[in-house]
Amino acid sequence: MHEENEGFQVLGFPCNQFGKQEPGSNEEILEFARSKYDANFPMFAKIEVNGDGECDLYKWLKSEKAKPDGVADIAWNFTKFLVGQDSEVLARFEPQTTPEEIGEQLGSHLGSE
Repeated sequence: MHEENEGFQVLGFPCNQFGKQEPGSNEEILEFARSKYDANFPMFAKIEVNGDGECDLYKWLKSEKAKPDGVADIAWNFTKFLVGQDSEVLARFEPQTTPEEIGEQLGSHLGSE
């Protein structure tokens, strides 16, 4: 969902490091996300989020917000981060957290900026 008018923007970063769930090309991944899930947010090229090949963005995100148990690595696809307009990483949501649950929490995060 494209929610720029609500004060935030969803961005997608596919990764094939978890059960090889994203084996396709960037174009195939985008087409699948649009046709199956009606994803209409910006989708970036496939990246690595853990290990020697992890991209700089995820190095930074993980260094700013580890899981509550202190582990920084991404455990599975659909880990989500909320980044404020001032580039502060406000929250980290694990894969089982639904977009609806995140939506319920957005007011407190967006209101604090």
